[in-house]
Amino acid sequence: MDWEIADLEDKFSVDLTEREGKVTISSVSVNGITDECPEIRISQVGKNPTIILETESGSRPALVMKIDGKWWIHLEGEVYVVNEVEKGGKSSESAGGLSAPMPGTILEVMVKEGQRVREGQPLMTMEAMKMEHRIISPKSGEVISVNFNKGDRVDMGSTLVELGD
Repeated sequence: MDWEIADLEDKFSVDLTEREGKVTISSVSVNGITDECPEIRISQVGKNPTIILETESGSRPALVMKIDGKWWIHLEGEVYVVNEVEKGGKSSESAGGLSAPMPGTILEVMVKEGQRVREGQPLMTMEAMKMEHRIISPKSGEVISVNFNKGDRVDMGSTLVELGD
């Protein structure tokens, strides 16, 4: 999953795994270069916007809110504005396929097989870690297949939609 932080030119990519209600960040890449990082576990506190970040040096709370498509993170007296770069992932199994960025549940399917789509058009919405993720078409083309329906659980890397020319 790729992220951009306001006021920085860097693009961050993180590898996430979900287990027992917690998300673990196992590696972070900055502009395509993987940096060593301590394992970071993220869990939500009830239904409020507070999360707990756990590392080997302890745990810290952070307040996280999504406003107008941007994530606002308040952590240790600093505020970070984060934009998710949502182009979907190209599946290695099938050229033109879009894969799930993390495990989750399909909330909405916005296209059907045979439909023409344009670059940047939303194809699906999925929920993962109580956050909504829009799966966006990386190119114009025709929807060859829609592999999941509303309510379906998906694993990270599952091919959600396949696009052709």
